[in-house]
Amino acid sequence: SGQLLSRWDGKTFKTHPVTGAQVPDEAALVPQWKYILPTQAKWPKTDFIVGNPPFIGASTMRAALGDGYVEALRKTWPAVPESADFVMYWWQHAACTVRDGQARRFGFITTNSLRQTFNRRVVEAHLNPKAVRAEPVEALALVFAIPDHPWVDSANGAAVRIAMTVGAQAPSVRAEPFDRLRTGPVEAISARLLTVTKETTGEFGEVSVTLLENNGLIHADLSVGANVASAVALQANANVSSPGVKLHGAGFIVTPEEATFLLPLPLEAGGGEGQPKQNIIREYRNGRDLTDAPRDVKVIDAFGLKAEQLRSQFPAIYQWLLERVKPERDQNNRATYRDNWWLFGEPRRELRPALANLPRYIATVETAKHRTFQFLDASILPDNMLIAVASNDGFHLGVLSSRSHAQWAWANGGSIGMYIGNVRYNKSRCFETFPFPDQDTGLTPALRDQIAALAEQIDAHRKRQQAAHPGLTLTGMYNVLEALKDGRELTAKEKAIHSQGLVGVLKELHDELDAAVLQAYGLEPGQSTDALLTHLVALNAQRAAEEKAGHIRWLRPEFQNPQNPRSPASDQSLSNQELLAHVSPGLQVDLALNVPPPAAKTAPGLPAWPGTLPEQVRAVAQVLSTAPQAMPLSALETSFKGKGPWKKGLPRILETLEALGRARREGDSNDWRA
Repeated sequence: SGQLLSRWDGKTFKTHPVTGAQVPDEAALVPQWKYILPTQAKWPKTDFIVGNPPFIGASTMRAALGDGYVEALRKTWPAVPESADFVMYWWQHAACTVRDGQARRFGFITTNSLRQTFNRRVVEAHLNPKAVRAEPVEALALVFAIPDHPWVDSANGAAVRIAMTVGAQAPSVRAEPFDRLRTGPVEAISARLLTVTKETTGEFGEVSVTLLENNGLIHADLSVGANVASAVALQANANVSSPGVKLHGAGFIVTPEEATFLLPLPLEAGGGEGQPKQNIIREYRNGRDLTDAPRDVKVIDAFGLKAEQLRSQFPAIYQWLLERVKPERDQNNRATYRDNWWLFGEPRRELRPALANLPRYIATVETAKHRTFQFLDASILPDNMLIAVASNDGFHLGVLSSRSHAQWAWANGGSIGMYIGNVRYNKSRCFETFPFPDQDTGLTPALRDQIAALAEQIDAHRKRQQAAHPGLTLTGMYNVLEALKDGRELTAKEKAIHSQGLVGVLKELHDELDAAVLQAYGLEPGQSTDALLTHLVALNAQRAAEEKAGHIRWLRPEFQNPQNPRSPASDQSLSNQELLAHVSPGLQVDLALNVPPPAAKTAPGLPAWPGTLPEQVRAVAQVLSTAPQAMPLSALETSFKGKGPWKKGLPRILETLEALGRARREGDSNDWRA
């Protein structure tokens, strides 16, 4: 309308007249820019490309570069996921240049988040292009890499973590079958992977490192050996895990005293159409609450209420949020956050039905030194830094708490610190790809009960000892447990934790659990990490092939597949190679699992279009999650039976999934991917 578009500058605040808090100053504005006809940058022809591109994360790109530049950048480079860091655009450009034969090699220093899921997708698309799209150019090979290395910024002295990668053409990949499970093509370039094993900080902040070298095909997650990066998400694990809620406003958090003032009686709010009633002020836990000392705070959860309903039914709560959340939300770039300021930024609509009617659920801290899982009461709302698994089953808790899953999570997760600490549990890579043991791997009913019982004992033991010793933390207990495993002498502080936490008992319980889970996989005790991961990668491939043939081993069939809780079956017994062909035609791999093929089953036809909207949304999300590449709208339409008018509703369902973060449009096309 002839008015200059602008937004809050992101740094100027003013004092709120009621709360006294610093809130965004809506008068401090900067202009919004639109880039006309942007094109990809042209680099001069050269033999080698070497660089240290800007370290700007995906979440901070708009603040650093401006909305207009970021919009133009993402439109111009559609092959790079929007959630990828800024540095990956350089990586993408250099990889394309080398694969096209316009340069011999490239080498970059990047953040060590290169290995994390959305950055790793860029790397994987070049290392194994046939798994992503058919291209006439050569695939790329990583010939040198250091996954995680210390770096001190000379400008401000900040200590960060970096990765180093060198890429070159891999002509043999096209000529030989690509083995996605083990070491790759027979004639692959001999590559060097260096891993930091020791760090020593000098007098002036400089860091000396000790490096361990390994040789072999380097995978997209900057590892050699078992190719865990090749694992795919399994339908069996779909829709039961999610990060907790993301508030986007500290004003939602209240103390018990403030909660009593705002809501003197334990009134309940309706959850909206199709949603159960829930307490509007709930117990709340974040990562530090579980691993360190709990904060004893609550959170206002108005999910399912419109603003008018909240103001009418709970006026004190409405005013609290109006003064403490709305000023911050008014300056948010996302319209949904601004317009729905009384609700969490990410209320996790998909998680709530999964948790409904459960007395408890499993939770783990997204970023933690030790990968631990525990049961939380259903009344507790998890924070965004927790990953919730909607299961009340002690068997699931036991498998997730075992060394088998911990090694899988370590290999698939992203390291935030040095090689041993601060590992991020990405639910898409760590949980949804993980193949749980089943009767075909050696799990008997008695063994299942044993795993569940051990998990219940571990969970109860930790909670009992922490209740008896309020200063005892989960991190402290597992630090001592690791020291016991290493045979290291305990310090005086560690001896006190050992006594309070009865860590010797905890270790014995974990040892028994680890042995039981290995037995459930048909494996002997003492498996090396690489042997265990190779087994799990192969099992993931087999399960993915089974699912393509129609056999899905649902974790919670009554929730995930309510119309038919029993897993569908295929019409014939398939060999491992035949099963694998459903995943990657022409791939020849020795699964070496000692797993019998599935029993004869009945091949299902196309599923019918579900009758209710929630079921329709879930069905479309499931189809996208199992597709190996982006699906055009026409392909989605042919994924279900019938030619009825239901197809007209597909675009709206896809937009809904996009708003929920469950689907993404490929550029300006009508192609969609999970």
